[in-house]
Amino acid sequence: MSNHSAEKIPAENNGSNGMKKTLSLWNYFTIGFGAIIGTGWVLLVGDWMIIGGGPTAAIIAFAVGAVFLLPIGAVFGELTAAIPISGGIVEYVDRTYGSKVSYYTGWLLALGNGILCPWEAIAISTLVSEKFGDFFPVLRSVKLYTILGADVYLFPTLISLCFAVYVIRLNFKGASSAAKLQAFLTKALLAGMVLAMGISLFKGGPQNIQPLFSKVTGPASSTEATGLFAGIVSVLVMTPFFYAGFDTIPQQAEEAAEGLDWHKFGRIISLALLASGGFYIICIYSFGSIIPWTEFVKSSVPALACLKNINIVLYVVMLCIATMGPMGPMNSFYGATTRIMLAMGRKGQLPETFSRLDPKKGTPITANILMSVLTLAGPFLGKKMLVPLTNVSALAFIFSCTMVSFACLKMRRTEPNLNRPYKVPGGKIGIGAACAAGSIIIGLLVVPASPAALKPVEWVIVFGWLAIGLLLSILSGKKKARA
Repeated sequence: MSNHSAEKIPAENNGSNGMKKTLSLWNYFTIGFGAIIGTGWVLLVGDWMIIGGGPTAAIIAFAVGAVFLLPIGAVFGELTAAIPISGGIVEYVDRTYGSKVSYYTGWLLALGNGILCPWEAIAISTLVSEKFGDFFPVLRSVKLYTILGADVYLFPTLISLCFAVYVIRLNFKGASSAAKLQAFLTKALLAGMVLAMGISLFKGGPQNIQPLFSKVTGPASSTEATGLFAGIVSVLVMTPFFYAGFDTIPQQAEEAAEGLDWHKFGRIISLALLASGGFYIICIYSFGSIIPWTEFVKSSVPALACLKNINIVLYVVMLCIATMGPMGPMNSFYGATTRIMLAMGRKGQLPETFSRLDPKKGTPITANILMSVLTLAGPFLGKKMLVPLTNVSALAFIFSCTMVSFACLKMRRTEPNLNRPYKVPGGKIGIGAACAAGSIIIGLLVVPASPAALKPVEWVIVFGWLAIGLLLSILSGKKKARA
């Protein structure tokens, strides 16, 4: 490691800093894989087919999306293996582009990751009220209020809060407790996939994914594309959100078990992306071939509706898996966001209180409290907030990833002697591909003519978060000036 890099890592990141070192390579894989796939595939697989004009377009889009993000995953692998500290993204950008750019990169990533905690809490309350409510009408007996046209009921809100409290409690206890939950939920989701594949093999067949392209209208969306290529592009612009989660692996690098093989660690992020891509492709094919896909997409939450018609026991099992699924990403993103805020607190970018760790558990105290409040607010927001939160998260996530890619490229020039146990395949060309991929996706989200451009309400959330960040930055700056 060069003298330059040794100077720049804060002292508390070198050696013992109060954080427990318990996470293995398998823990890191399940944290990343669980964070990626848990984000509502059971709820949304029908919408992917509708928007793309069929399962074929959706399968191609998710395959291309995974390959598109591979260079970015490799960049994260190189930097995390070289500089294994919690919330490393803040450090990488700070070392190359300075404190201000690093601050807003970290703050936007905290938004992109943090938003997913209330998002998942809304997903749980929505499933409980809409699907379990069919079995137990009492769940919908006490209506609290209507927000943005969505009804919020008392009992589903309470159930979702219980799930959220469980995840929060695990994160207050430490990373190894949270990793155990992640491993369990990953297995439960894979069991659900095997179930769907088994049914499609016996009940369906490849003839059901015909026609290759057709314009259809479903309960919540319709095909706007005019052909197969346009259908692929329409789904492709959505895929970064559904692959968001691989960045949760580097956020917890500081808690790696002693003696971890950092060269293998560099590959874990790409493996999590490829495994998730395979998962999505099998998922779309399995559900798209159970019955003719044009029939499949007519129901609300078709992945569950088609199972209900085949076997009620299978339906209940999948419904339980779908309801527990959001706990996986909620857990991953909760842990990742608190580590970003911890890193920003250590650098003096956030008020000093954010750098405090629990002396026994080694967990960030202030960041955990802030994330608890955000997560517990979720079930009260209603299901109509899911789409705006999705789009804001996609922009914040990909902006941070792109800044890290540019940081990696610049660091090859400014810190050539940095010890890199893992390097991006293709060297600077590979890193350049990551920069290009990220920039294209940002363009698709911010250029007004794009099919995926943010809407006014989404820009309000982005600018509101940046305004809070500016206020905190001024506060921490004043404290530093007084000191």
